[in-house]
Amino acid sequence: MSSFNKVIMAGNLTRDPEYKQLANGAVCRLGLASNRQYKSKQGDMVQEVCYVDIDVWGPQAESCNQYLQKGRAVLIEGRLKFDSWKDNEGQTRSKHVIVADRVVFLYNQSAESNTETSKAPKLDKEIEDQLARIKESREKSEEKIIASKAVSKKKAQESENIPEVDFQDEPPFQDDLPF
Repeated sequence: MSSFNKVIMAGNLTRDPEYKQLANGAVCRLGLASNRQYKSKQGDMVQEVCYVDIDVWGPQAESCNQYLQKGRAVLIEGRLKFDSWKDNEGQTRSKHVIVADRVVFLYNQSAESNTETSKAPKLDKEIEDQLARIKESREKSEEKIIASKAVSKKKAQESENIPEVDFQDEPPFQDDLPF
């Protein structure tokens, strides 16, 4: 079975970017907080926050280091990765991080008078549209899988309903051929 590992998150940076130049390229580490607001069973509005570490590699890491700062809104597209290591005491530690394929710099919430804030509703709409397209694509894939299973099941039932034909073998005929 094939796997699918894709993460899309939007939120605000929890700290300034940490930029490092390594032997295999540049990496920029970001901290992202994504908020979810919902109504509880008691009718109260509840704020839920998800904190995630992000690794950005290559030229995009340099751009993130140059233009991003704590509090900036970003959209991250990437894949989930499980990291494990040994700490100074020899204990095995682990965490999930998102390895970013794409980082989109969104409006800056702290700059109310900035003209970028007028773009915020448009960017929110773009994010919602993209999420809707992803959901629609996933639903179509699921429908195709269900349809192919139904067709396979129907073919199996049809093959069970085919009557068997019993052919009577006739004895070989004798002829006057010399061979």
